[in-house]
Amino acid sequence: MIIAAIVTQHAEEAAFLWLLRSNATRQPHYALKDLAKLDGRVEAHVDGLRVAGEPGWELCKAALGNEEAGEVFAASVMAFESGIESRIQAILEAVEKTPELSKGLISAFGWMPFQQAAPHAQRLLVAELPLQRLVGLAAYAVHRQDPGAALKDALSSTDPELRARALKAAGELGKTTFIPAMKAEFAAEDLACRYWAGWSGALLGEPAAIPVLQRLAERGHTKREQACAMALRRMSIDQAQAWLKSLANSPKALRLAMQAAGVIGDPANIPWLIQQMANPAMARVAGESFTYITGIDLAYDDLDTDKPESFEAGPTENPEDENVDMDPDEDLPWPNPQLIEKWWFTHRVQFTNGTRYLCGQPMTIESLNQVLRTGKQRQRTTAAIELAMRQPGTPLFNCSAPGFRQQALLK
Repeated sequence: MIIAAIVTQHAEEAAFLWLLRSNATRQPHYALKDLAKLDGRVEAHVDGLRVAGEPGWELCKAALGNEEAGEVFAASVMAFESGIESRIQAILEAVEKTPELSKGLISAFGWMPFQQAAPHAQRLLVAELPLQRLVGLAAYAVHRQDPGAALKDALSSTDPELRARALKAAGELGKTTFIPAMKAEFAAEDLACRYWAGWSGALLGEPAAIPVLQRLAERGHTKREQACAMALRRMSIDQAQAWLKSLANSPKALRLAMQAAGVIGDPANIPWLIQQMANPAMARVAGESFTYITGIDLAYDDLDTDKPESFEAGPTENPEDENVDMDPDEDLPWPNPQLIEKWWFTHRVQFTNGTRYLCGQPMTIESLNQVLRTGKQRQRTTAAIELAMRQPGTPLFNCSAPGFRQQALLK
């Protein structure tokens, strides 16, 4: 017997937990085991909807009216796993009406095994609407599977969103043969195309991508942090340190500079990072970069402290406060500069200036693979990119894939 209240709970929880896991893939305190545990909860509720059958689908379909990506994710899994055409059309119509909901549909394709997703993705690759082709292309890309001629076609599309996704996919899939197509977009009028051309170009080893990404970072592109990081990874230590110094001299770019120190991984920057920890606005991001280099967990190793009483970040209860942005460092510990300085005085002999470190180890294939297995999500994403750069032509490991699938791949 189907109990409506329980099925409703499955639908609501599947959507809500998907939103949590979507955010968790980019958060500093989630390890792979944590993501896999959360994904297990998502799957349990999705499975409850499967068991419910038609009543489960009807609840998911009704929830599409909320126009939220989590609801689209749950409904999309139900629709495309069933293969029922009316269900599939309901999803496609909802996404076409509100294109930003496509992220929920793409995530659903990533949730399904590729063998199950592939026939639907292939059909979308040849659809008339550019948005549907984009979804089909993304479905292949999140599984790191080659979509064939559809990728080349999308790279020359007149639709900028489809072209941007194709540029990203070419990098994710390690398609070095498409570097000329990326270079052709380095001066694209569409900033998303320019960014993904630069990002993929840098990932695949194209030196001309570096200044493209630098300019995007310095001019405040919405992905300025990612652009900065990718450019730094392709620079020599001397080049990277020179750019870091330039960023640090600009008050508007100080946060970017501290993140850059963690990306570069040179322990020569640690004394400066410790100094910055005295500034409440910058303390936690400086602490994260310290952790990137040394591998020290500030909270676990008792090198953290309480939040300063006078510090406020993100929205306040004041109705006249126009700042509605969430605190970007909410999940980072507050570093204790005095304790960290003592730790560094004792342990600095273990580190060599001019060498790039991640999580306390010089960056090598072996150490990066270890971080991919045991690091936190942001660290794992860094390790995956560094590994792809050292192994040209290989797909980028997807640190946002379902945790249980990642664990199986990393055994």
